[in-house]
Amino acid sequence: QVQLVESGGGLVQPGGSLRLSCAASGSIFSIYTMGWYRQAPGKQRDLVATITSAAGTNYADSVKGRFTISRDNAKNTVHLQMNSLKPEDTAVYYCNAHILQFNFRSDNYWGQGTQVIVSS
Repeated sequence: QVQLVESGGGLVQPGGSLRLSCAASGSIFSIYTMGWYRQAPGKQRDLVATITSAAGTNYADSVKGRFTISRDNAKNTVHLQMNSLKPEDTAVYYCNAHILQFNFRSDNYWGQGTQVIVSS
């Protein structure tokens, strides 16, 4: 069993910043790729950013230059620093991790999500 818990969401004004965190726990042998996805009401869940175990990163074009993803392998944690936030960034942000468990099962896991609202 694996659990991902997000934190750091909230209400912020346009141009402001937030830092999201996600901690993975449970039967974890190793974590390959971790990432953040977001979903606005009535819309598709889209990729925001990913980071590999070797620290290679990938960002959606809409957030490049504004968001930064990072990870702490010792703590099984991933962060998303969000700067220069825009109203269109408003969404529920979900943490995702591709994890190899001690029983050798490999799968993608999702957190419950954390709400980000950018509004004046």
